[in-house]
Amino acid sequence: MIIKAIPNGVLSANTYVLVDENTREAAIIDCGGEFEIIKDELSKHNAKLKYILNTHGHFDHVLGENDAQKQTGLPVYIHKDDEYLLKNLAKQISLYGFGGGEPPEKIITFDEDTVFTLGKQNLEVIHTPGHTKGSVCFLTGKNLISGDTLFYGSIGRTDLEGGSFAQIQNSIVNKLFKLDDDVTVYPGHDAKTTIGYEKKYNMPFGSQN
Repeated sequence: MIIKAIPNGVLSANTYVLVDENTREAAIIDCGGEFEIIKDELSKHNAKLKYILNTHGHFDHVLGENDAQKQTGLPVYIHKDDEYLLKNLAKQISLYGFGGGEPPEKIITFDEDTVFTLGKQNLEVIHTPGHTKGSVCFLTGKNLISGDTLFYGSIGRTDLEGGSFAQIQNSIVNKLFKLDDDVTVYPGHDAKTTIGYEKKYNMPFGSQN
């Protein structure tokens, strides 16, 4: 699987482009900025976009998806517990002093039992509430797209609407830290890391071995 991180949008959230090398089927995860930048990356790989996916519904991760939908005709997928955030995009943005924010028209919800496929490779949904109610991570092979649940040396904020420290703690310790140490973590902001590194050094969750 080809995985390319593209910092994009007003808060430089990472948009991820995933491409199956054999079929060239692709997914984008968290299109928070200009879709034209993402289109260029897809073209480099001669990829055919199959999914527009989201780890959660905060504006900095979804702001480009109305345009992405208009240009591709594809639905936008989000966990059922975060659909309300996506639909209330304009309200979210206004709270941060920005204008605009038109949500996509066609939204399809999913849950933890949903499996997305690119070629013969699966994108498994791991529901990780805590940053938002509907936060998820996507696992494909030894690669985890973690959204704003788990970062390099840090975790997602829990003081925003739908956030819960107890829930994010449970999500990280009892779901993500059960994964193999050599799983690479691709977070919603900043640099990648590994499950093994975070188990050892990510306080207060470190030393879980």
